[in-house]
Amino acid sequence: QLTLQESGGGMAQPGDSLRLSCLADGRSFGAYTVGWFRQAPGKERENVATLRRRSTRGKYADSVKGRFTISRDDDKNSVYLQMDNLMPEDTAVYYCAADLDGDWDFWGQGTQVTVSS
Repeated sequence: QLTLQESGGGMAQPGDSLRLSCLADGRSFGAYTVGWFRQAPGKERENVATLRRRSTRGKYADSVKGRFTISRDDDKNSVYLQMDNLMPEDTAVYYCAADLDGDWDFWGQGTQVTVSS
């Protein structure tokens, strides 16, 4: 069992940066693939970044490639999403999730990111 809690969301202007954090409470965090998702009002949930266990190379949605970076610190049971050059279309609720066996089994409650001038 894994409990996830996101933090770091908030308001930003276009071009700004934000860093989201996700703290996991549970065992063997390093065994999980971790990911960040987002959902904007009226839109489907989008997987913006994924980082497999024991990997340092993330996989990104085209919409964020080159602007977002996912990383993890297994010693701290944490996963991060560095978001640079934010755009209004990045406005969404951001969720972290963890996958042990091919399904996104565990989810955080989400953190709001709003990008507006």
